[in-house]
Amino acid sequence: MRRIRPLLLCAALLVTVLPGSASAASASSAASGDGAQGSQARKPTPLDQVVPAPESVRKGGGPFSITERTVIRVTGSSGGSEASGASGASREARRVGDQLAALLRPSTGYRLPVTTRPGRDGIQLRLGGARSGKSGLGAEGYRLAVSPRAAVISAPTGAGLFHGVQTLRQLLPPQVESRTEQPGPWQIAGGTVTDRPRYAYRSAMLDVSRHFFGVEQVKRYIDQLAMYKINKLHLHLSDDQGWRIAIDSWPRLATYGGGSEVGGGPGGHYTKADYREILRYAEQRAMTVVPEIDMPGHTNAALASYAKLNCDGVAPPRYTGTEVGFSSLCVPLDVTYDFVDDVVRELAAMTPGRYLHIGGDEAHSTSHEDYAAFMERAQKTVAKYGKTVVGWHQLTGAKPAEGAVAQYWGTSGAEDEPEVVEAAKKGTRLILSPANRSYLDMQYDKDTPLGLHWAGYVEAKQSYDWEPGSYIKGAPKDAVLGVEAPLWSETLEKSEHIEFMAFPRLPGIAELGWSPASAHDWDGYRERLARQAPRWEQLGMKYWRSPQVPWPGEDG
Repeated sequence: MRRIRPLLLCAALLVTVLPGSASAASASSAASGDGAQGSQARKPTPLDQVVPAPESVRKGGGPFSITERTVIRVTGSSGGSEASGASGASREARRVGDQLAALLRPSTGYRLPVTTRPGRDGIQLRLGGARSGKSGLGAEGYRLAVSPRAAVISAPTGAGLFHGVQTLRQLLPPQVESRTEQPGPWQIAGGTVTDRPRYAYRSAMLDVSRHFFGVEQVKRYIDQLAMYKINKLHLHLSDDQGWRIAIDSWPRLATYGGGSEVGGGPGGHYTKADYREILRYAEQRAMTVVPEIDMPGHTNAALASYAKLNCDGVAPPRYTGTEVGFSSLCVPLDVTYDFVDDVVRELAAMTPGRYLHIGGDEAHSTSHEDYAAFMERAQKTVAKYGKTVVGWHQLTGAKPAEGAVAQYWGTSGAEDEPEVVEAAKKGTRLILSPANRSYLDMQYDKDTPLGLHWAGYVEAKQSYDWEPGSYIKGAPKDAVLGVEAPLWSETLEKSEHIEFMAFPRLPGIAELGWSPASAHDWDGYRERLARQAPRWEQLGMKYWRSPQVPWPGEDG
């Protein structure tokens, strides 16, 4: 069972500083630049000390220094000049260049003008072109070449260019994240990084149904995910406790069904304008939103909103608890499929990404026959509106549609889920999010003030130290589309709660999705992970100071 367990909804939910956490307020000497660690932080970070680990690194040559004379040069596939105007590629490169300048200007104090004028110096962002197209970097890869004269990021796509900037960012001192001017120096080690992802699907899920998180809170999490090259944000938009997206044809879903959450809080929902703003913000950070409407179970918020969706015509009260498996859409009713069609149609029209998640888990109040019949019709509806269906792995117990994707959240590697293996052999792609490895809401240990532990306690090493390609025993390796780190929100109410549970585990899942299998090494990873702490502290992020990680300023 995924989400049924005793909660820790107590004073721990309201704390500002979480036990075992670290934040900007408690930043170590590594973050402030004082002492030996601060001196070390001013030396260029080795090219191979970033997270996720790059595919290939060749060290060599002197470092590049950002100074008051540095410019950021952007070039699209057609080249061009300031006077000739910008192609689509040039505009995309310019956008990434503007994002980089916005990051660097406050901490360095430099102007860092962004220009399309050619030159051989400065930070250069080169997008597209024939040479890049033949590079083998794929849709998200990049190359970073650093010499004393220039730091050049080249990529076939805007996504690759953005990912390259995230690597460059980690190669600068953590003080670069500050919003106030810092002393520098700002050096990037010499050499070349050639990098591309292992898996096309690298996702994090945020449950906004049990507790609602507003647009700005979602944006903050998007920024944190983007640093580690996550390219999918799975938004769990509906559940028993709340409906979070406006649907014009069924307005009470949001206005009434969105007015509750775990513990009896006010809940909330996204207007269509809110949702589009989240989509826009994610897209500018090389991330696609995957919306989820869970069905036929996990539907009490919808059933409470409309009596006619219930088999007996009586709407249940809104629900603020945490038990699951009791609710179900009424499979025999025609209006159920009118509802599904309207919701999918409106959501698909708003969502540019190819995937739409229909849940399908823990439908304990739906008979197997009804479940199979419902999921068949729901999958056809998703296809009707041009989307690829994603469902939790229980979908494989029905009949996955051609092209469907199943998301595995079990804990056994599918040893007790033979339907998953059989579906994978027949072509169903798999997203791996084993609960005892990648569920970010699992407690770190028995004293963790937030989260649950029904899948066990999950520390940093356990979340990192597994192999996606062989995790589902008997399934073809090429069936694995990617990985996901879900974060369920029974006990989470604030951004600091999200951060405390996601970090330091999220970067490890991101590395499993991005880096080649040959880079998988806990001992090396934990050293690279430790380097991230001063950066998180500069960003004001809460995180768990896992005793498994040699954080700066700690012995051992």
